[in-house]
Amino acid sequence: MYAHPSRGDPHMTEKNAARLDWEQRIGLPSDLPLASPGGAPSLTGTARLPAPKGLRSEDGTGHVLLDWQPVEGALGYLVHRADTVDGPYEPLDHRGGDVLAVPAPPYADSLVEAGRGYWYKVASWTDSGPGALTGEPVRGCPRAPGTQPPAVTVTVDAAATPVPLPPVWNRMIGAEHLSMLVWDEPGPGGADVAKEYAEALGIVRDELGVRTVRAHGTFLPECVSVREDGSFDFSGIDEVYDRFLATGLKPVVELSFMPAELALDPEYTIFEYKGIASVPRSWDRWGELCRALTVHLRERYGADEVAGWEFEVWNEANLEVFWNGTQAQYHLLYETAARAVKSVDPRIRVGGPGSAAAKWVGPLLEHCRERDVPVDFVSTHTYGNAPLDFRPETRSYADATGRPEPEILWTEWGVTPTHFHRVSDSVFSAPFVLRGMKSALASTDALAYWVATDHFEELGRPPKLFHGGFGLLTVGNLRKPRFWALRMLSQLEGGRIPAAVTGDGAEALVESLATRTDDAAGVDVLCWNGTLDQTKIDGAPSLGRNAVVEVNGLTPGASYSVTVRRVDEKHSNIKAVWDAMDGGHSDWPNERQWSELRAADELFEEDGGTVTADSGGSLSVTLDLPMPGIRALRLTRG
Repeated sequence: MYAHPSRGDPHMTEKNAARLDWEQRIGLPSDLPLASPGGAPSLTGTARLPAPKGLRSEDGTGHVLLDWQPVEGALGYLVHRADTVDGPYEPLDHRGGDVLAVPAPPYADSLVEAGRGYWYKVASWTDSGPGALTGEPVRGCPRAPGTQPPAVTVTVDAAATPVPLPPVWNRMIGAEHLSMLVWDEPGPGGADVAKEYAEALGIVRDELGVRTVRAHGTFLPECVSVREDGSFDFSGIDEVYDRFLATGLKPVVELSFMPAELALDPEYTIFEYKGIASVPRSWDRWGELCRALTVHLRERYGADEVAGWEFEVWNEANLEVFWNGTQAQYHLLYETAARAVKSVDPRIRVGGPGSAAAKWVGPLLEHCRERDVPVDFVSTHTYGNAPLDFRPETRSYADATGRPEPEILWTEWGVTPTHFHRVSDSVFSAPFVLRGMKSALASTDALAYWVATDHFEELGRPPKLFHGGFGLLTVGNLRKPRFWALRMLSQLEGGRIPAAVTGDGAEALVESLATRTDDAAGVDVLCWNGTLDQTKIDGAPSLGRNAVVEVNGLTPGASYSVTVRRVDEKHSNIKAVWDAMDGGHSDWPNERQWSELRAADELFEEDGGTVTADSGGSLSVTLDLPMPGIRALRLTRG
């Protein structure tokens, strides 16, 4: 068993021990992948696939753009690069992701030097990892910037029939353990944690449209205990869920961690709050716990209410830090829990594996197919990249079993998996969020940002206001640039209409979404400029662009008022406000500074005047688009 670093070392503090524990174990898998159970044929997406065809490169300013033909059954693609045509070809690491494969082309390599040549190959990605590389490499040589930013054109067809924009960004959000709602001690910077945590959930509900919250720790000691007679005491979770449900949100019930009385090794813990990551001593008792919780929740909150919740089995069991068992034991954990919950109410939706780095999804589906185990959704996590496309696996499972296709829920996703990383407070993360959400629109049922608020204590409480916390909101509930990205997405009115980008970095650096109202009186165009390359956290002038937004299909001769919202280093960037503030380098604001920060906590908006559609029903608006940067253009017919 793993020995905690604090044991036997009187000089190591509890906080340092937790951090060292995490850093030493976070990259270690809990077990090697299993082969298909019973020798069953593999589901689509789990076996290696051929390399994509049609690989091509395009020299861009500050980047090399790569494109290729998609491969049926691929979950994504891994780009490889070499300095010479003969290699060696190494996976291209954009310095921020725990999964380097991207879900689809095109791809912009901005980790480059102008005028230097690079060679590229691409492999298809499945659960088995990368397949063979493309046979013939392509060469790219990025251009140096000129005196003016290159131009891109965003072409919008407002005459098209609008279609629904799947709300993958607000179906679910992550949060620290919900028991923070009942904290009664002073928090970071003197904050009232319970009050601010509840307010944060209200903000994401009202301003982003969030509907459900996924949090760790359903079975933490403050929520669940075991009585002397072996029965379960759920009075703690009652208090927590009463307060949580009062927000109008619904829980995603994550069945973790293991109660000490049920754990085989109750000393095998994770984080400062010591969630127990052990296998159970008795699988029957684990099943009894899951069944008893389900019965209790239905009795307290109503059978029909609980039938609309999702139950997710465990968190990131594929990592040693979160599970001291094997993959086969996780499958037993899942099966036992799923059967227990479904025995109470088959309507309740159950899924997993809630895995790190997009692992173990195929093996869980294989296990469920082989053992006829219910699975309503698959869940997994990734950071620093757009989510992979698991539809080949879920569709293959449905074809093989005759059951409905499981939903795909990314129950954790964000710009970085690293605690206290400055990218989390940066503008860089704002276009990253939009890139991921757009990528997920067709392939995913929910992409849950991790997390709502900086009230978060996995490796210690926030040491200062801007500390690189995972939250969309700071302590004190100031909105970070990432929050504004999701707010701008939520402000799109009407249904989606076609929008395409052409020019230097099109659809890889610069992307767009557009909507219009049913009566065509309003058109929204959201465009952004970002890269996955986290060496560019502080921006890259070579990647700045001018965007010409051309909107066609409008009423000929009609006038439209223009409103522009901006997120960049100078707009809607609360950390820049703090950095520029007198005394802004202290850990926490004083009363005057809080007042100034709250006054500046708004999405920048400006009047862009009036434009008139020509006789063909077209108009254009030119916008500067730095990297990183977002522009939201609203046209309202007068």
